[in-house]
Amino acid sequence: MTYPPAITWPDGKRFAFTIFDDTDFADVANVGPVYALLRNLGMRTTKSVWPIRGDQAPSCGGATCENPDYLRWVKELQADGFEIGYHMATYHTSDREQTRRGLNAFAGLFGGPPKTMANHSACRENIYWGDARLSGSQRLAYNALTRFHHYRKFRGHIEGDPLYWADLCKERVTYVRNFVFPDINTLAACPMMPYHDPRRPFVNHWYASSEGPEIESFVRCLSERSQDQLVAEGGACIMYTHLACGFVRDGALDRRFAELMTRLGRLPGWFVPVGELLDYIRRQRGDRILTDAERRHLERRWLSHKLRVGAT
Repeated sequence: MTYPPAITWPDGKRFAFTIFDDTDFADVANVGPVYALLRNLGMRTTKSVWPIRGDQAPSCGGATCENPDYLRWVKELQADGFEIGYHMATYHTSDREQTRRGLNAFAGLFGGPPKTMANHSACRENIYWGDARLSGSQRLAYNALTRFHHYRKFRGHIEGDPLYWADLCKERVTYVRNFVFPDINTLAACPMMPYHDPRRPFVNHWYASSEGPEIESFVRCLSERSQDQLVAEGGACIMYTHLACGFVRDGALDRRFAELMTRLGRLPGWFVPVGELLDYIRRQRGDRILTDAERRHLERRWLSHKLRVGAT
């Protein structure tokens, strides 16, 4: 592969760090203290939302933007410089019209369409998800290893399907998360991001993330050694996580998390939301079209990682 040139970060900063927070289980009580810490540390990250209340049983707990107190708090975050991202229309599978309603509600609440999004694992309208994340022999291996449990399960990109909304994604969303890796330096794990994949044309630009879905994996990925590595490499970290999953217990922040974030905040980092970070990388490097060799490399690396951790 041909690796892009190193990034020069703004204002003499040595690295970049941000978070995309999947909104599963989130309410003001269980994530509010995390965002208070981030605000106090001068960090601005991306908080995703479900714009509308579902009309079916939820796949998991968590507030939607139809909760007035939660919406008021989310809009305060946005006014304070946090980015609001999209985690599908609601907490369960949505057909095309419900997805359209969710996107329209998002734009009305937050002043425009979502720049960044991540698929919600329980939603079958996910775009290019399950086995559709992979190509060729990697897809065959994935389906065999998962006993075809995810074979053609996710249908948001399939034209004519009731769950199809890929044209709306193309029209309204700039960046969609795909592969997640264990490395703290997301940009080293996926040096071509953000990129466009011609085999998945309805996504404008894909980005990767570093794996920290709950408190234990997050603090493991963000250890002191890893932080020092990120600085030394001049890299960028986009953490994938659910800040409602163990970061606050009985109203108090996890001590180890608070220590690590405070340490990180003292380092010479650029702490901006996901969309702003990806926009900056594109301005530095230009738009990237994924090659076949790069696609194979990413898919193999991701599948190998998932096999090691036992989650595909």
